Order: sequence, then C-alpha cells, then structure tokens
Amino acid sequence: MNLKKYFIRALHRLQKGPGYTYKELLVWYCDNTNTHGPKRIIKEGPKKKFIWFFLTLLFASLVFWQWGILINTYLSYNVTSSLSIGFKTMKFPAVTVCNANPFKYSEVKHLLKELDRLIEAALERILQPTPGNGSDSSSPPLDLGLWHQIPLVLIDEHDKDNPVILDIFESNPAAGATRAPATARTATSPAILSRVPLQERIRMGYQAEDMILACLYGAEPCNYKNFTQIYHPDHGNCYIFNWGMDEEALNSSNPGAEFGLKLILDISQQDYIPYLSSAAGARLMLHQQKSFPFLKDQGIYAMAGTETSIGVLVDELERMGYPYSDCTMNGSDVPVKNLYSQYNTSYSIQACLRSCFQNHMMEICGCGHYMFPLPEGVNYCNNEDNPGWAYCYSSLRSSIRHRQICIDSCKETCNDTQYKMTISMADWPSEASEDWIFHILSYERDMSTNVTLDRNGIIKLNIYFQEYNYRTISESAATTIVWLLSSLGGQFGFWMGGSVLCLIEFGEIIIDSLWITVINVIGWCKGLKQKRAQARYPDAPPTVSELVEAHTNLGFQHEDAGALPRDEALPPEPGTPPPNYDSLRVQPLDVLGPDSDAESE
Repeated sequence: MNLKKYFIRALHRLQKGPGYTYKELLVWYCDNTNTHGPKRIIKEGPKKKFIWFFLTLLFASLVFWQWGILINTYLSYNVTSSLSIGFKTMKFPAVTVCNANPFKYSEVKHLLKELDRLIEAALERILQPTPGNGSDSSSPPLDLGLWHQIPLVLIDEHDKDNPVILDIFESNPAAGATRAPATARTATSPAILSRVPLQERIRMGYQAEDMILACLYGAEPCNYKNFTQIYHPDHGNCYIFNWGMDEEALNSSNPGAEFGLKLILDISQQDYIPYLSSAAGARLMLHQQKSFPFLKDQGIYAMAGTETSIGVLVDELERMGYPYSDCTMNGSDVPVKNLYSQYNTSYSIQACLRSCFQNHMMEICGCGHYMFPLPEGVNYCNNEDNPGWAYCYSSLRSSIRHRQICIDSCKETCNDTQYKMTISMADWPSEASEDWIFHILSYERDMSTNVTLDRNGIIKLNIYFQEYNYRTISESAATTIVWLLSSLGGQFGFWMGGSVLCLIEFGEIIIDSLWITVINVIGWCKGLKQKRAQARYPDAPPTVSELVEAHTNLGFQHEDAGALPRDEALPPEPGTPPPNYDSLRVQPLDVLGPDSDAESE
C-alpha cells in the first residue's frame, strides 16, 4: 500500500512539473535546457523562431549521423599493430632433422619388389611406346593391381588436331585428349607401407645413432640421446633437439655460431629408394617447444657435402582475442578434433587443417590417409580394403567446399613465435681436409679404421641466433571506450554546444514523455470503462431518497397482497436498477487520491 501511495505521489509531482500535455513538456524543456538552440526557439519572434528551429533540427540530425558512424567504427573492433624491439636471454628453438629418404632401401626392398618391376616396365614402355618393343615376354607377369592407383599415360601428339592417349599397359588407345606431355603419377612407399606395423616402419628407417655422428651445443657436447624421436609419414624417423617435452628448454646465452648447435649428419645416400627420393639431403625445421613439426610446409633442405649455417631472428606475434580477431589461445574453442594431440603437442593451425581434412576423409572415403594421424578404431586406406580410395582422396583434395569448411573452422593462435632464417652454405669438408675428417667420423660411427663415409652422404649444420634483438609485433585496439565517449562528446559539443548534463536533460524529457503517455493511456482506459457502463445502463441512476421510497412502497405492497411469500417478490419495473447497483456505479476519475492534493498543498 505504501508503494502505491509513493507511486501516485511521484506521478502527481511529475504532472505538476513538466505539465499535463506534450506541448507544455516541450516548452518547459526548451526553457530550462542548457543546449543553445532550443531556448531561442521559444524566445525569438516568428521568423527567427523558424530559423532556429530549422538549425536545431539540422544540427541534431548531423549529431545523430556522426554518432552512428562513430559507434559503427567502434563495433568493427579494428586493431593497430605496433613493433617493439627488445633484448633478453631467449630460449633456443626446437630443431627437427630428418633424412630426405624415409626408409633404407635394403630394409624395404622385399616389400617394394613388385612396385620396382612395375615402374621399370613403365619407364621402358615410355621410352619405347611401340608395341612389341617392351620387356622380354619370358619375364614374370606384372602385378597390375597397383596400376589402378598409379595410372600412367602417354599422349601422342603427332596429329595436332586429334591427340591420342596411350595407356602404358594397354594396347587400345583412346582419342580426344588434351595436348600435354607424358606424365606419370607414382605411388609413394609410405602408401604401400601403410599396412606395415608402426614399430616395423621405425626399424626400417634411419636410426639416431647411425644418422647423428656428432653434436655440440655451445661448449657442451651432446649426442643422439639428447634427441627425441618421432615418426613422420613423409620422412620416416625424425629427431628433435630441445623439444621441451621431458626437460626444460635450453637458453642461449650469447648470439653467434660459437653458442649455437652444431651437428654432423650421415644421410647414407647410397641406400636411398629408387623412384621415390629424387632429392638427397636432410630436411630440417626450427619451431617452438612442444609444437609438432610440419616439415613438408615449413622445413628446408640441407644439401649433402656442404656446411650449412643458419642464422636465426625471432619474431613474437601477439594477437588480440575476441571480438578483435578470431584467434584461439589453446584450441579448446575450435570445433575440430585435434588428431595431433596424441603427440602431446600444442595447438597450431596446421594441425587443425590436417585434422579437419582427415576427419572428412574418414567420413567420405571410409578410411584415413597415411599422411595424417588416425583416431582409434579407424584404419589407413589400402588398395585391398578400399580399392577406390585414391579417387576419393583426389576428389576431396580438390574440393573447394571442403577446403573452405576447414578454413572457416580452424583459427590462428593468439600468441606465436616465428623464426626467420638466414642461410649460407659452403663445400664441406674441403679437399685438403676430407681425408682426416672422414677417418675420424668413420671411427666415431663404427670404431673402424676404414673410411666408410664420403662427401655424398655427409652434412654439417650450424644453427645459432644471429643477434639477441627480438621483435615483438603486438596488436592493440584502435578504438576504445574512452575514444568513443570523447568522440561522441566532441561531436555533440561542436554541433549543439552541449555536454553530458545536456544529454541527461534530454533523457529526462524522454522519461517525462513516457510518464505522460502512461497517464493518457490510464485516462483513456477509464474513460472507455465509463462509456461501457453508461451503454449498459442508459437511464440516470436513482438517488438515495428514491431508492428508500421505492423500497418502502414495495414493502406496503407485500403487506397488502398477503398471498405472496417474501421469496416470491414481484419483478422490478423496467428501468429499475438491480439490487447490487451500488457495486457497479462508476467511480469518479481521480487517479491521484485524496492524499495527493493534501501533500501538494
């Protein structure tokens, strides 16, 4: 009840302050506001009143237009990038080294026997495409089951208008091909060896003790035991130095080659797989600790018989998160299952894109590609269980729609470290020193006095910080809430000569308008109720004396009649109000109550 009285009194004060009509409220606002224009509208003559009304309306429109532009600029969440250069002791990057050849040919030769015969026959028929000039018919028949996955064609362009496609292992040509040189698509050994158990594939690759001949970090010696082994689908056994999984990452105390990592690698080029590895050397990559190395995209080659020096510069990227950019801190908000999490590595956009593609591969093709990790319960694609997997993989890889789905699903990391490399090379060892160097390295490898190394299989690497200046590229908000408020106030002050108090006054008139609207609605509802009551009872309501007189006369009639019981009284005359008419009588329109006038006085 107290709340109702307070509401009624507040409503009464509101009515007595700004007025009971919108016109009175507007006049009251123009007379009391601190904004320059409205006061002149009510104080000037008719002509100037019109001019000031036009100017006030025009400048108010400009203010709202500028406000819309400023708010839209703020909600676009633009960022600015700043570059700062610092100097500090930095963590040495993780270094991944692999052999360009994934497996030793001596270990996998028995598994690739049919593929070698097939490719040799294909090369022979490419060089001698005329039927009858092929291999000796007495040789064992070729296993053409692999040929469905590695089709090879020769395009005959003797007739420029009608080029002919010749299948290498079929005698019937097919016409209508587009003009192109002879092309070959060979299957890689990882695809053929995908059904071989992982431990067996690791055994058939290059072992750390055979590949890493010498290691030195700064002034401290190291060996293959300081490297962490992982299996890479493209390069077989890879070894990571300073990965930071089991131990703390190493710091570099000074820049320069003397304080970096020195490696001597044996790539054993004489044991490369023919028809597979056309490049000889080591594949290496610098990356952050606890991140998976994607050597195919970000790795570089080191050539055999050279000393490769790599000077490193560090760039640290700091991106702002939502709503300024769609980056992620750790990948927890990315709707793609990270298949590389089985390595306990951190999130990266490369891992997300490959996981997304592998998920689509498993859904559409029914198996996984050998280049990417597999979840539990899924097998890699092979020719026996999945005869059409190659065509499915090719279609999926060229699909722009699936590629765009993965791009939209994956996010960049908010914090990233990039390593810029300056690479230089020289022949190593020199002709004058190669004899004693090869003797020492051969003895270090197998304790033999015989020279078992040559220039074609040896690589020396120097990896170091080129300088200790690191660059930090950080993002900051281009528009802040302080900028927005100052810009809004500046536009309002310039066009209208107002301040924050003027805005409060404007808000006050809006509230007053709403209250007057509420009053008008209440009055309209009560007036509508009164009209309905008058329509139901068109005659004027009787007075109290008339009701008493009518009741007395009715009692005399009952006494004279005598025959009628009290419960069976005569019906009322037409136009007589019902007994409960007092409860239906329309109350006077008074929303203020008796207490309001007393308080206002």
